[in-house]
Amino acid sequence: MEYTEIMVRYGELSTKGKNRKDFINRLGGNIRKTLKVFPEVEVHPNRDRTHVTLNGANSADVIGRLKKVFGIQNFSPSLKVERTMEDVQRGTLELLKDQLKAGMTFKVNTRRSDHDFEITTDVMNRDLGGFILDNFPGSIVQMKNPDITLRVEIRSNGIFLTSEIIQGAGGLPVGTAGKGMMMLSGGIDSPVAGYLGMKRGVDMEMVHFFSPPYTSEQALAKAKELTGKLAAYAGNVQFIQVPFTEIQETIKEKCPEGYLMTIQRRMMLRLVVALAKQRGGMAVFNGESLGQVASQTMESMAAINDVTNMPIIRPVVSMDKNEIIEIAKEIDTYDLSIMPFEDCCTIFAPPAPKTRPDIEKTRYYEKRIDVEGLLERSLAGVKIENVHAEQKFMNQDEDVFTELL
Repeated sequence: MEYTEIMVRYGELSTKGKNRKDFINRLGGNIRKTLKVFPEVEVHPNRDRTHVTLNGANSADVIGRLKKVFGIQNFSPSLKVERTMEDVQRGTLELLKDQLKAGMTFKVNTRRSDHDFEITTDVMNRDLGGFILDNFPGSIVQMKNPDITLRVEIRSNGIFLTSEIIQGAGGLPVGTAGKGMMMLSGGIDSPVAGYLGMKRGVDMEMVHFFSPPYTSEQALAKAKELTGKLAAYAGNVQFIQVPFTEIQETIKEKCPEGYLMTIQRRMMLRLVVALAKQRGGMAVFNGESLGQVASQTMESMAAINDVTNMPIIRPVVSMDKNEIIEIAKEIDTYDLSIMPFEDCCTIFAPPAPKTRPDIEKTRYYEKRIDVEGLLERSLAGVKIENVHAEQKFMNQDEDVFTELL
């Protein structure tokens, strides 16, 4: 079935007050970004819903992309017909021919926004219901909880028929809650944390630390491809590649083994905060889950947070691993995350890291390295690129970096 329009309904946006228009406009812009691969599609945001006119675009492909746009509660693919009863009947036959079977229940629900149209809602419901009974033998009218509800919307530019409601991603439109900097590793947790932050409206930029030759081009490609998975929920995402080799080598050479992880994480956090200040970020996000590994105890978090007063947000902090894995599978990042390419968090990992590092000792050991010089040189080597939804960067069969633009 090829539809002509998709009616998008709002969820949490409907509760907004004077700034509701800003949320709706942002959602409209995000839908346009997500659907820009369909140049023929038109997006018309209105106060009560957004209308996506397909103009011949493949409706199944558009529906697949709309499912990932935050801020959409649900949507209905619709068929536009002319404003005559004969055209409504023809459209109804086309819409229901593969849906309404003998023994199934239905009802007709008409909404008439154009009150100049000569047929009232009650008459449309009654007459069209009778037409369905005549043309679908064995079907049954049922007002409460029917199997199928045929919705008829009468507008000045046509009549729109729909019989399906598809659940959207919910949440708030990306960009309505400010900008955040996501510390993206190649693991399972950080992409899920990024997804959850984006669901609350955060315009997320992905910061990935890259340590050649200890980390490979495949590991970098994997992080970019994870970003592409998340970009499906925002249209596109900025990927920030931060060189980290010199910092890790210096810390390994000059700091006690038990404090390597703590001081590395402090340096990472300083770099992300510096990037946030440069780029208008309001908070740092990461994938830490309390107690999951040595650097994620409350004592470790306190020692790492010591370097900044910028908010550090941990969306998965209270989740267990199985909960995080379930979300990762749902958003299609899991299979990428478990690919065996080491990131900089795993190299130089000490066999017995401090799980309860002392803040004063951490500060003391950190004085052995040139913090400001290392940060300056790392920031000078930062690379930034725009990653689009589902963009591919690696050939998983050959394990080579291919970067397909």
